[in-house]
Amino acid sequence: MRELQGNAIRASRTARPRQSYRRGVLVPTIAAFVMTLTGAFGTDSISLLPRLGYWLVVMGAGALIGILVTAGIRAWGVLSDRPWFEAAAVSLCIALPLTLVVLVGTALFFDRTTASAGYILTLFGMVLAVTSVITAINYTTARAAVPAPEPVAPAEPARPRLAERLPRHLRDAAIHAIEAEDHYLRVHTDLGSDLILMRMSDAIPELVPLEGARTHRSWWVARAAIQSIDRKDGRAELTLPRGVIAPVSRSALPDLRDAGWFEGF
Repeated sequence: MRELQGNAIRASRTARPRQSYRRGVLVPTIAAFVMTLTGAFGTDSISLLPRLGYWLVVMGAGALIGILVTAGIRAWGVLSDRPWFEAAAVSLCIALPLTLVVLVGTALFFDRTTASAGYILTLFGMVLAVTSVITAINYTTARAAVPAPEPVAPAEPARPRLAERLPRHLRDAAIHAIEAEDHYLRVHTDLGSDLILMRMSDAIPELVPLEGARTHRSWWVARAAIQSIDRKDGRAELTLPRGVIAPVSRSALPDLRDAGWFEGF
């Protein structure tokens, strides 16, 4: 089972980068077709196929740079707990080299060989805007794709070792009390009782983690099993499920009272 769980965890960790890479390529590709069809940023001055080629080159370069930049910033890890700051850093780090790619692409596709400082700054602003939108889409879809953690089933309470000495049909039963009968112990449970050959002093350590106490020389009672308490003449009797009555000796009474056993009854 541990091996299967380990394999599943490793597969999940491997799948996450693959999904990120797919998003990093798919979103820019879709954006390239949208930019081509709309003739964004004045690119409608050239015909459809060259325009598509231009946007595929620009967006493809942006995707490659984006994958490398994102991997580097995530490996750095400083912004991992602030995803939107991380996204802003990714956008800025992509936009800087991508602006150079756009300058070269513009020179090749639009025959623009000169560029002033103002033009470069304007171009950088447009590249940063487009990059920020695409990065925001990638981060939003990535966060939405993270599966919610599966609810962890509460751990079953540990079964006392004494239960292993009972017949099979009583091993999962709740132990209510132990009563000494000569050389035997009668174990009272919510499913019935049975005798085992054992001393009381040896049986009590095997009742961990049950909360209980020795109420009488010949009785041990689980605190959770008490239904009612009848006190008279300095003694007490505990009523347990299935009509079992457990005595409380005078010597045990003060300790049980101090432990709060009689509160609420």
